[in-house]
Amino acid sequence: MAFIWTVIPAFETTFTVSTADIVNGRCAKFVLYQSYAVQKTLGFVALFLSYLMPLALMIFCYARIIRALRSQVAYIHNDIILR
Repeated sequence: MAFIWTVIPAFETTFTVSTADIVNGRCAKFVLYQSYAVQKTLGFVALFLSYLMPLALMIFCYARIIRALRSQVAYIHNDIILR
């Protein structure tokens, strides 16, 4: 989790700031890469690293938490019934 929240912003900042430029009076990312395919690929990588990867990690963690809570509730429920 710490990797995602520390390394990924540094990675994204490096690619977006170092490749940004003013085009027709507007700031545009990935402009210094002339290939449209490279621009789209870097955009997808940025999306994956900044949104999809943290989302998948949070879903995994919350699923594990819910599973642990359900097993504890079942354990407590069975303990009460057996008394």
